[in-house]
Amino acid sequence: MAIAKYSLVAVDCPDPRALAGFYAAVLGGDVKKDSEDWYDLYLPDGPRLAFQRAPGHRPPDWPRADGDSQQMHLDFDVPDIEAAQTQVLALGATPLDLDDEDGKRGFRVYADPAGHPFCLCRA
Repeated sequence: MAIAKYSLVAVDCPDPRALAGFYAAVLGGDVKKDSEDWYDLYLPDGPRLAFQRAPGHRPPDWPRADGDSQQMHLDFDVPDIEAAQTQVLALGATPLDLDDEDGKRGFRVYADPAGHPFCLCRA
């Protein structure tokens, strides 16, 4: 028996409204403002992502060998990785690692506008 039920992932960032908008454009769903410092993204299939203002936020360095690498990352399955890449780059994502070894690896790594890494994964 589970101890808890999943509720949300909260992401620290300098501008929660903007980052919630970025992920809404990538994943769909509805953005709802709780306060100037907290926005929720209710995804179409039920889960929720939250974005909270973090003064002095520093994006993670990805990748780093000294153990202080990504703070977290999100994976998104996509049916067409080329089309999805074009779209996330147009929304403001930054490429971090696009070498998917001619499709053998099955994923590519980007940073969202606040610097958090995420992957587009072949569905």
